[in-house]
Amino acid sequence: MAETPADDGQRAAPRHAAIWPRRLPAQLTIPETSLWFNLEVSARRYPAKAAYVFFGRVLTFAELRAQAEALAGWLQAHGLQRGDRVALFMQNCPQFVVAFYAVQRCDAVVVPVNPMNRAEEFGHYITDPEARFVITSADLAGIVAEANERLTPAQRLHHIVVTRFTDAMPAVLDEAERPAPAVLEWLLGDPALPQRCTRWADALAAGHRPAGPAQAAPDDLALLPYTSGTTGLPKGCMHTHRTLMSNVVGGGLWGFASSETVALAVVPMFHITGMMYSVLACIYQGSTAVVMPRWDRELAGRLISRHRITHWTCIPTMVIDLFGSPNYKSFDLSSLRYMSGGGAAMPHAVAERLRDEFGLVFAEGYGLTETAAPTHANPPERAKLQCLGIPIFGVDSRIVDPDTLLPLPPGQAGEIVTHGPMVFRGYWRHPEATKAAFVEIDGKSFFRTGDLGRMDEEGYFFMTDRLKRMINASGFKVWPSEVELLLFKCPHVQEACVIGTKDAYRGETVKAVVVLRADARGKVGPEDIVAWAREHMAAYKVPRIVEFAEALPKSGSGKVMWRVLQEREKG
Repeated sequence: MAETPADDGQRAAPRHAAIWPRRLPAQLTIPETSLWFNLEVSARRYPAKAAYVFFGRVLTFAELRAQAEALAGWLQAHGLQRGDRVALFMQNCPQFVVAFYAVQRCDAVVVPVNPMNRAEEFGHYITDPEARFVITSADLAGIVAEANERLTPAQRLHHIVVTRFTDAMPAVLDEAERPAPAVLEWLLGDPALPQRCTRWADALAAGHRPAGPAQAAPDDLALLPYTSGTTGLPKGCMHTHRTLMSNVVGGGLWGFASSETVALAVVPMFHITGMMYSVLACIYQGSTAVVMPRWDRELAGRLISRHRITHWTCIPTMVIDLFGSPNYKSFDLSSLRYMSGGGAAMPHAVAERLRDEFGLVFAEGYGLTETAAPTHANPPERAKLQCLGIPIFGVDSRIVDPDTLLPLPPGQAGEIVTHGPMVFRGYWRHPEATKAAFVEIDGKSFFRTGDLGRMDEEGYFFMTDRLKRMINASGFKVWPSEVELLLFKCPHVQEACVIGTKDAYRGETVKAVVVLRADARGKVGPEDIVAWAREHMAAYKVPRIVEFAEALPKSGSGKVMWRVLQEREKG
């Protein structure tokens, strides 16, 4: 945790101790059990309770366990061994969760893959983890098969299991549960499958049972999510049952969650945040998740209203989009008790609307794939806007000089380094990258996040930017995220992404790629945005170039992909 100096040389209390919620312990005792055991417990406690709701169809905890055991038996019967890696390649659906726990029941390792990957990219997720099984959806099976055919015989998959979304959907959709027509057409699709694929329904109906009891220990590998980083191909982050259980347990305590929670599961499950809250934590708690395979603001509003959603983990762009709906005032958000998220700072104007119109506080948090989502979170009782929050249970985070690694005082920007129970065990088969990612401080191993931030006097952390993203304009350091947050206040701007571009005089200058609000399109020009910026930010931060776009490129988790725009600018 962020420390205050101690005159006697002894360890001081964390700087944020004064504002730590009294309802919470400072440290957690992590269960010495596996992720599979969490499902066993909840299925015995709440067999008939809804674990997941998918377009109105309920999957109970008992059904979830039974399907996971049936699939686990099939996987083992077809050669899956303890410690083997299995790739999951699909959008949010109950089958993702069934497949996840089936792999855990086999004491094997889940490799979640972004469903936006194409065949050229997917091959890496077969060869690098040496996966021999892929569980996917019918719309993506062709991509898996194409990627597989490009590999050598020794590298290829042994089995591809394919599900249809309709395997978990009701035969007839209620109007309130009906998505947009294009999405519904996609969900109902049943394209022809490549050769040598096994249908999901056939695997479950085969009658196989798991061979022997689950034996995974807390420090066994359970999850291998991939992260791009700044160089090279994506690298797998090794997470054990123990590193994941830390946030599984802590997340519920922090956010007032219980078995009575009803959550909206819309953040992609392949992403570490969606994985943590929509696949792991809800099973541990015995709560219910209402699943959305893709973001649809109209459907989200209706689902929150209909299912009395209490908890919503999201990204700010979803909230911005929901407010952009012409129907948003008709949505009943009164059931919401806790909203949290990260990935990008919540604009002040949007947070104020949440508070003023719905009485909701958006509690931002901070974490990475390497840290199994949060290492920092805002206490809901005392949240600060555009703030990463304070270090959570058992976390020691510090701000250090990126070059010397010496600690920096409050208010000064430096690299965020973190030590905590949720920190990963290293990069899969990348010992040098693992070594470079950690540094020893005061006898403890700290993970170098690569993020620049600062800490205030109370111990709250704030993001400045990625180390690699700074714009140096005539010697002035411009942090793009700061300019973006300012541009959000412009009445004409729906979204903005700020990048650096070459400038003959300044070396680099600031460029903004802007999505205009609907009522500003055709009426507002780039010069109007520049003029507004000149009035609302320091001269060196003002975008000298403004480019309008219909939309910003976004990842499968909804984050704006600034690197895509930056690379395009470099040409």
